[in-house]
Amino acid sequence: MGLQKHISLCLMLLFSMGAFAQKKQLTYCNPINLDYGYTPIPNFSEQGRHRATADPVIVTYKGDYYLFSTNQWGYWWSSDMYNWKFVSKNFLRPEHKVYDDLCAPSIWIQGDTMLVFGSTYSRNFPIWMSTDPKNNEWKEVVHEFEIGGWDPAHFVDDDDRLYMYNGSSNSYPLYGIELNRKTFDPIGTRKELLLLNPDRFGWQRFGEHSDNTFLDPFMEGAWITKHNSKYYLQYGAPGTEFSGYADGVAIGKTPLGPFEHQSIPFSYKPGGFARGAGHGATYQDKWNNYWHVSTIAISVKNNFERRLGIWPAGFDKDDVMYMDAAFGDYPHYLPTKSTDHLKSGFTGWMLLNYNKPVTVSSTYGAYAANNAVDESIKTYWSAATGNKGEWIQTDLGNVSTINAIQLNYADQDAEFLGKQLDIYHQYKLWSSTDGVKWKILVDKSKNKTDVPHDYIELEQPVKARFIKLENIHMPTGKFAISGIRVFGNGNQEAPKSVKELVVLRTEKDKRSAWIKWPPVENAYAYNIYIGTGPDKLYNCIMVYNTNEYWYKAMDKNIPYYFSIEAINESGVSQKTDVIKVN
Repeated sequence: MGLQKHISLCLMLLFSMGAFAQKKQLTYCNPINLDYGYTPIPNFSEQGRHRATADPVIVTYKGDYYLFSTNQWGYWWSSDMYNWKFVSKNFLRPEHKVYDDLCAPSIWIQGDTMLVFGSTYSRNFPIWMSTDPKNNEWKEVVHEFEIGGWDPAHFVDDDDRLYMYNGSSNSYPLYGIELNRKTFDPIGTRKELLLLNPDRFGWQRFGEHSDNTFLDPFMEGAWITKHNSKYYLQYGAPGTEFSGYADGVAIGKTPLGPFEHQSIPFSYKPGGFARGAGHGATYQDKWNNYWHVSTIAISVKNNFERRLGIWPAGFDKDDVMYMDAAFGDYPHYLPTKSTDHLKSGFTGWMLLNYNKPVTVSSTYGAYAANNAVDESIKTYWSAATGNKGEWIQTDLGNVSTINAIQLNYADQDAEFLGKQLDIYHQYKLWSSTDGVKWKILVDKSKNKTDVPHDYIELEQPVKARFIKLENIHMPTGKFAISGIRVFGNGNQEAPKSVKELVVLRTEKDKRSAWIKWPPVENAYAYNIYIGTGPDKLYNCIMVYNTNEYWYKAMDKNIPYYFSIEAINESGVSQKTDVIKVN
């Protein structure tokens, strides 16, 4: 046998054994990479047509995950919580307007059946059922659900009794009612369950700065989770367009209460690249680990421009419900086994190009190049065109180890309304150690999928200083990027600890505090950890390029505990000692 033929046979054998197969993705990064639909409502697009969804629910059904959210004309399913496959489905009847769709849907599992119901103030929506949603097989189980309900959620208790919760208002409470699980007729009348109390709980105040300007706070998006015979009523507040959009939780001993507010918001992410973690749903994966899916605010082209995030969650030994937002928009591990979510799933891959030098092929208007590395999903760089060959290059400052890259596209001059099928992005990613000699890092020039928040975990870490993203094809509009985010290790010295943390909580308003610390020389960001006990620092706020933070989210009646850590391209400092603030 000739040498060349022998090598060919060996290569064929290796390929058949999977030796050169793509390594399975082990991590994900928020916002999750879905083929988000464009807003279907024309008057929501006055500042430009754009993608949007919110109000997500994930349920685990027959070993897969099913994700439903607002105005998507369908739903997604996944076997691994990373690769999501879209199923096109209109759940509304023909008489509805063309841009109508499920809004803030309720999804629940009853026996061996998945059921779906959308928000309505009247009886004009059906309840749908399926035992094969993967293959899009649905039928109506109730043609007109008589009592309706906006922002509905359904819950099946351990005794098989069925309950519905609903409400979305800055005046009225959340409501609950028991339903007949066979006919879905109401049993009795709706019961008032819960109101906000912003005079006590600072995070419930309306506005970007929690100052109750303009409107009273909204309460919406009910969801119930049962744990250790307690019922955890979750709700979104105070407004979907704000960084502080969060899910609070109130605890009761029965499905219909009474409920008592937990002092801190359960799902809370007011800092970092992707802000907001409200109006969502808690679910369990295949290994019974808890997760929370929720809404991320962009709110630039209108207040309802939003994305989705998935966060580790759970209950501690004292039955306190928590969500882990620390490094919440950095790479985290996907579930593969039973895991203690009190131990972080963060990979340790640091952001390598925050506010680092950027060069581009062209710039459109005021959409400047450095908007792509300023760690704000609200700002973006746009090229002058969407043509093949437009590019953006980021300089990491020194040769670093790169593990993953997230590409967040923005919508500039998009032309679509509503859900679009068969659209796609194509690009090439290049790497270089010197900015002169370039190697292909990722080639998606033949890609045929829509990847507005593409996240690429490299098969092997790569050493490079420069990363260049070259456009091949945009689905619509100009080539625009809100974040080209490079993760790995800067191979320099990790930051030293913050020397002193000061929290000034005045007698005038115990809901608020001014947090200050001396800057650490080589840190670009800080994580502020906050909680209601020294071992319960479950809220985390990431702040960039500052050494102060105005915190307005406290329960005025209890003491709080604080710690802080410094962050740079090469690691994280030791946290400061926990301090108590009365």
